[in-house]
Order: sequence, then C-alpha cells, then structure tokens
Amino acid sequence: MCYRLKNLQAQLKRMDQKGYKAYKDITGSYSFPSFTLFVDHIQADPYAPPSRLRVRYDLQKLPLQKEWLQHSFSAEVIGDFLARGLKRALTSSRALTVDAPGQEILARTAVAITDQFLEFRLSVSLPAAGRKILGKQASQVLTADLPKACDQTAFQFNQEDLVAQLECTANQFAIRKAMTENGWVGFVANSSILPRVSGVSNKPLATGKVVSFQAPKERERTVTVPYGEPIKGMAIEKGVTVIVGGGYHGKSTLLKALERGVYNHILGDGREYVLTDDSAVKVRAEDGRRIEKVDISPFISNLPFGKTTTAFQTEDASGSTSQAASIIEAIEAKATTLLLDEDTSATNFMIRDARMQRLVHKDKEPITPFIDQVRPLSTELGVSTVLVVGGAGDYLDVADTVLMLDEYSVFDVTAQAGVVAEEIQTTRTKENKETLKRPTERKMGLTSVQSSDQRKGAAAKGLHTIMHNKQALSLSFVEQLVDTSQTRAIAACVNTLASQEASSSKSIAELIDSLYETIEQKGLDGLSSFRGHPGDLAKPRKQELFAALNRLRSLRVKN
Repeated sequence: MCYRLKNLQAQLKRMDQKGYKAYKDITGSYSFPSFTLFVDHIQADPYAPPSRLRVRYDLQKLPLQKEWLQHSFSAEVIGDFLARGLKRALTSSRALTVDAPGQEILARTAVAITDQFLEFRLSVSLPAAGRKILGKQASQVLTADLPKACDQTAFQFNQEDLVAQLECTANQFAIRKAMTENGWVGFVANSSILPRVSGVSNKPLATGKVVSFQAPKERERTVTVPYGEPIKGMAIEKGVTVIVGGGYHGKSTLLKALERGVYNHILGDGREYVLTDDSAVKVRAEDGRRIEKVDISPFISNLPFGKTTTAFQTEDASGSTSQAASIIEAIEAKATTLLLDEDTSATNFMIRDARMQRLVHKDKEPITPFIDQVRPLSTELGVSTVLVVGGAGDYLDVADTVLMLDEYSVFDVTAQAGVVAEEIQTTRTKENKETLKRPTERKMGLTSVQSSDQRKGAAAKGLHTIMHNKQALSLSFVEQLVDTSQTRAIAACVNTLASQEASSSKSIAELIDSLYETIEQKGLDGLSSFRGHPGDLAKPRKQELFAALNRLRSLRVKN
C-alpha cells in the first residue's frame, strides 16, 4: 500500500519522544506531489548505520530529452551527473546523504534510470535525543528537506552542463576506439592538466601553477571525435615505453594519470582525454602480502631447499616475489598493459647490473630480472609495459619508445636513447632463457570466500580495507581502486561468490567473468544485501576484484 504524504507527517508527529525502534513503523511507500518515497530500511538505533530511502520519479515527467538517453553509456553518465547535483543540494543537510562520485565516472547505484522511472537512493540518520525520537525534526528532514533537494536536482539541473558531459563521454569512447584500431595503449590529449592538488586530493592543480601537457611532435596523433574539433595528443603505442627524466620533473605524475586513465573522467578534471587501455594494471612491490600458488617461475626459480615457484605460496611475500606474483596475476586477469614505477618496485626484481652478475653467479641468484622479460612479455604474450625509470639506464636497450620529462614537458628521446645505448653499451648478460608462456588459470575452492559468520560476510572498511573472517584484507597497494563504493562492491562480490556451490570447476577468471555477466544483465543492485535499496556501490574493474581475491588470507587454489 502506498500512503499519502500527510500520513507520514501524522506518523512522525505521533511518535515524537517514543523509543527509537518506533521509527520502524514508517517503513513503506508514500506518495509525494512529484515522486514516490520508499522507506526501505530503518536503522536499529541512532548509532547504527543510517536508514535507507528511495525517491522515484516518473521518467516521462522529468526534463530529460530522449536523445540524451540514446547511448549505451547514457544512464551511467546521467546518473553520475545527477548524483553530483544531489550531493550539492544536500550540502546543508546533516541527516541526508547520497553516494557522490569523485573525479571518475563509474557505474554506481546512487541513481537508477530505467525506461519508466528515475530513482535517487539516499541514506538518512533519523533524528533522536538519546534513544528518543525527535518527530518534528524527522518530519522536517523527510517531508521538507528531502523533497526540496530531490526536486531541485531532478527538475532544475543545468541542461547545458549535462549535454556537455554526454558529449565529452562520447568523445572519450571515440578515442578509445581509435586506440584499439591503431594499437595504442594510451593517449594524452594536448592541454591536459595532469598534476593534482595534493597527495590526498584528486582534483586538478590550478592551471596558473602548472604546465599543461603538449605532445612531442613525433608522437602527436589526431583523433576525429563526434563533438567538437579533432583532438590532438600523444599516442603511446604497444610495446615497451620507458619514461625518464630528472627527479621532480613529472615522470610519476604522467604515470599516475595513465593509471587513472582506465576510467573516464568528468569535465573540468584536466584528464578528460587522458585514456589508457582499460585492462591496464599498475604493478608494484608489496612486502608482506599473501601469495597462493602462483607460477612466478618466469621471474623467480631455483629457490633454496628446492621450494617450488611454479605454484609459489607464502604468507609473507618479499618485494621481489610480490611483484613477480602481481605481474602473473595481472596477466591471468587479462591485463594487456602493465604500468610500473621504479620508485615503487623492488630493485633486485627490476635489474641486476654487470658487477652484481659477476659477483653473484646466476646459479646462485633465483631472480630473472624484469629487464630481461619485459620484451618477451610484449613479443610473446602481447603484454605492453609503460615504465618510469630514474636510474636504470640499461632499460634503454629494451625500449621501443623513450619519453623524457623535462620541467613537466614531454620530449621523445627515442633516437637519442638509441645513440647513448650504442655508445655506452651494457656489459650485463641477459638472463632469460625459456620462452614465456601465458599463465595457467588457477581454480579457486569456493570455501575460500565463505565466511565463518554467514550473517556478516565480507564488509568494506573504507577504501583500502575489507574485513573477512575477522581478518583485514588490505588493498592499499591496489592503486587503481579509486572509490570506497568500489570496495563495498568488491566485498559484495566476495559474498556473492561465497553463496555459490562449494565445488566449482571454473577458474578464478571464469568465476569473475560469470559474475560480471550477471552484473551486466541485472546491474549492481543484485549484489546488495538490502532489499529495495541496493546500497552504496560502484562498479570495480575485474582486475581489482581479482587482486582482492588473490590477497585473501583464506584463498585456497585447487591443484
């Protein structure tokens, strides 16, 4: 039954000063002048997670033009745009919140758009004094503040800004198509603003304080886009790209922009047209992480005491073993581009120079350094690498392209690097001998993801932590995870996998593919444990879910 607005007002008035649990009586639906309110979940007490509401509008009554909804990405972009608008409209409210996006545009559950309706999903902390209901204040929140903010967002949004964002997204997809057709793994448009305000802010640094991006002429390409003039920028081709330059000249800033380029960005971010192969994975050393039966033998073999590396397992990985495992796992997760920064890599994993090779013979050194496998990764497996190097000049021998950052400007120094490599030839010996093979997909026992307390399951605790079986799963070094709502979705994916049959013949990759097929069909709503209200979820990439599963302390891979 759908009640009227005045019924809700009367209920809230009657329950003033009653015990907090009386709020549960307002669960249900209510007809407002412009929308229907669904009260899906009421918090148990004032200190519990907030209550959950949905505000549903008839799509035909909103000022959304049909042509805006024609693209495959329209609902995602419009939902993102309106979620940002609703967040601004709720700025003055201490009780109402919506899951607002950051700089990236992600599929999320905060706003749902179907052929029939548009729906805002919000949370509300229902007012109380101690554990007694404040009915008058609750009425103000639910029957005055809520409709004001929602109606303002649904009916008074800036249509020109929305159209501009839709056109920007269409251009982004056009560039991604050009990347695929031309064999590029990255594209950085001229005039892009790459630096961020700070290490804790993802917003662009003021343009007056930064050098905008300009492609080297040798690497400049032009892409025709559906809206506006053709876009010029630097294309990064498949193969091995090495980024060099002095300290503090912008190398890592460029790499960080490429890391985030797996996602589309909003207008005004500065990196709207910085786009990267959407399967690209940033790889780094991660001391202390768990590794479960990963074949790291292309990089590490002949360990003391005959310990196997074809199904390497440890509870406390070193820098080199963790980086080797992360590369193999990324390839297993179907990444076709690797992103690395010398600063966050294990030195002994990246290179062994001639002197160390002379002192420590290969038969005493288990590590085949990355420098000797980076080209085979490209030529034999089709996996490109973009690598920031500050001190390992031997990488000039294996690079297809060398880019130099000089005072935040980019120069193509591939030819000069070739001359240097010819004049000052390396004396180190290549250490790879065997042909690289694509890693065998591992099979996961589904008991790996089951919780000892099925009522709780996995739960996100901020951006970088998931609690599972009373253990903290750290995702601090999964650097392309950008939104806490993605982390919540990963936890929900773990719980969904845990609800499946305990025995499975599918590999980890196949399980994830199957799960994502369901998400494509039913949306993220199906992952939520909340009936009606789907929770605050944003879609993670398969690569981040794969990374989370690989780091579970309970993960067990079947032989």
